[in-house]
Amino acid sequence: MLKRVMEDRDAKAILVLPYVALVQEKVRWLRSVVGGISRRDLDHADEDDRKESPWAPRADKDTIRVVGFFGGSKIRATWADFDIAICTIEKANSLVNAAIEDCFISKLRAVVLDELHMIDDGHRGYLLELLATKLLCLGQPIQIIGMSATLSNIELLKTWLEAHSYETHYRPVPIHEHLVYDGKIYAAETTAGLLKTLTQLGSAPGSSAGPGPQPLRIIEPSAHKELQYPVRNAVVALANETVRDGHGVLVFSGSRVGCESDALLLSQVLPGPEEADPAIQEKRQELLGDLRSLPTGLDPKLGKTIPCGVAFHRLTTEERELIAKAYDDGVLKACVATCSLAAGINLPARRVVLNNARMGRELVGPAMLRQMRGRAGRKGKDEVGETYLCCGKQDLEDVIDLMHAGLPQLSSCLISDQRRMQRALLEIIAIRLATNRESIDHYVAKTLLYQSTEPGSIRETVNASITRLQELELIKVDDYEDEIQATQLGKAIVASALEPEDGIFIHAELKRALQAFVLDGEMHVLYQFTPVQELEEVMVDWHAFLNEVQKLDDSGLRVMSLLGLHPGVVNSMALGGTMSKATAEQRETVRRYHRFYLALQLRDLCNEMPVHRVAENYNMHRGSVQRLAETCQGFAAGMVKFCETMGWGAMATILDHFSDRLKAGARADLLELAKITFVKSRTARILWDNGFKTVASIANADPQELLPVLMQAQPNKVKLGAKDEQTLRDKLLLKAKVMVDSANRLWQSELLEERWALGEE
Repeated sequence: MLKRVMEDRDAKAILVLPYVALVQEKVRWLRSVVGGISRRDLDHADEDDRKESPWAPRADKDTIRVVGFFGGSKIRATWADFDIAICTIEKANSLVNAAIEDCFISKLRAVVLDELHMIDDGHRGYLLELLATKLLCLGQPIQIIGMSATLSNIELLKTWLEAHSYETHYRPVPIHEHLVYDGKIYAAETTAGLLKTLTQLGSAPGSSAGPGPQPLRIIEPSAHKELQYPVRNAVVALANETVRDGHGVLVFSGSRVGCESDALLLSQVLPGPEEADPAIQEKRQELLGDLRSLPTGLDPKLGKTIPCGVAFHRLTTEERELIAKAYDDGVLKACVATCSLAAGINLPARRVVLNNARMGRELVGPAMLRQMRGRAGRKGKDEVGETYLCCGKQDLEDVIDLMHAGLPQLSSCLISDQRRMQRALLEIIAIRLATNRESIDHYVAKTLLYQSTEPGSIRETVNASITRLQELELIKVDDYEDEIQATQLGKAIVASALEPEDGIFIHAELKRALQAFVLDGEMHVLYQFTPVQELEEVMVDWHAFLNEVQKLDDSGLRVMSLLGLHPGVVNSMALGGTMSKATAEQRETVRRYHRFYLALQLRDLCNEMPVHRVAENYNMHRGSVQRLAETCQGFAAGMVKFCETMGWGAMATILDHFSDRLKAGARADLLELAKITFVKSRTARILWDNGFKTVASIANADPQELLPVLMQAQPNKVKLGAKDEQTLRDKLLLKAKVMVDSANRLWQSELLEERWALGEE
């Protein structure tokens, strides 16, 4: 990527990653990499041409700008804002769509598709295929680089991408693999060795398989009640052994609840605060202070585990960053994560322990197993890595099948659900990449699907999808002129990055709002900002729902009525009732109830209720509530774009005016303050109450003046020792200085805008 953007000042590169956490991590890392690189010696393009282009010279033209696009970031980014974009799959797809439609795509020179095996993911994988296929259709000199550690049929991908391939089995740190069964540890250096071990262990008495391999060693049973189950005892014993040897350990559990319970159990066994090195213990107390100062406060379970050097990873973004840094610095020695996070974290450990290798009730797949085992071995810190798969008797045969399966053959997910092909075709038609049957056929021939599926079945799916898009009035087909084009609604759905079916639902919701919109409250706007993806999967606590509905004012009740929702139905569900989903209309009604339930949470967040309080009120995990807030920001931008594309200017203006509330998480009077670095809703409110009501007032303040205000803004008031309080005051003073600097930049920008408005030079 650096090579491409260094060759040409106008060049752009995109790195695509599957998870928000990975995007955030890579943004920080790559910014540190490019920090000392200058393009000062590059040839300058013609200045007159640049003045007419979106890539006109900038004050920072010699620097390489790295920008992340994920979650709540802008749905339609300005390409002038970055040189290298690091994106989630969804954001990358939207970014490329916008660039093709706006004719900026010629500036894109490199696209890196990391974790390319995700193309086989049943939920999101097809979007990777759509993205890459569009790039292949362009005929532009775009270099595509695909990478993965868990690919099997690499030749298929090589053919599809018209690529060269490079394969290596080199690992900078060797990994020793083990199976733990019934308290016995067996060597399993390779997959074949592990399979042989499992097969012999599973042999019936008297079979010809022989006595089986001898264990390397035996984990002694525990007398403690909590450790009677051999698998749990093995997990705790192996983790305890690793920490006492001075190394880090990563434990994978099958569920969020199991994750937290394992962490609590480990904290009871590992060396306590009295045994820890005083310097390490001091840093753990600092970590607790940092977590306590977050808007969410300190999670009670983390308050118990961190003093013993243990944490779990199912957290909010801010908590996760603090935990990851503390683990990487050796302040924390053990971290417990869910299996599903194996590919979304970068916390290498000397030893990785797998607790049953399950994700919920299902055994993990071979690729996920490799992802978890791949966390073992810390380059530069450990000479070897170790993995221990702790298996119960009831799982023995399943583990044999799992290990025997090897890595699955990748295949296209584009045809597994007809709605995916509909989205693929709608996108290329809306951005004018395809305008007739011939160009659609050209696009389809460039897909991964075309490399592995019989053309006749593909043709049937394409024809059925075109017919369905016509029925939904998303495209128009003129057979006489051999022309296909997207309708206004079709363009709006693509511009807002929605699935066609979700777009139809949103269109109906917004049309209803255009006829009657409640503006004497905020619930109707917030409802329109609440994402619609996977609404039927939302776990509703109907008692919490009923409690909030009973507190609604007249404005909120009118919103419910206009949406066709009834408090009586919520009451019935709280008493154990059910809602029918037999018809399409009934399913839409269920979606509206679920969406309103999330909108109530969004209302509380926008009215400065802390994330942990919202989580408690609605019986949700705090990480889920935070993800709702982040997702809503991006979705809100999509709704504004949807209305603009549909020509609903008034609705777009209303939604756009309110969208800043989402980002600030605060009432309207605090929006200006919330633009300042480090100022979230709670801090903004306390600053306001203490007389700092404008950006200018912060810009002109002495950091020492802000210190008592920031002390007051700490969410949990705990009695600190003199040394700890001084450490906290020092950290807050540094934060105050950053806030003053940020406010100064904002204030200067406002003054410049005012001067331009007045026509001053």
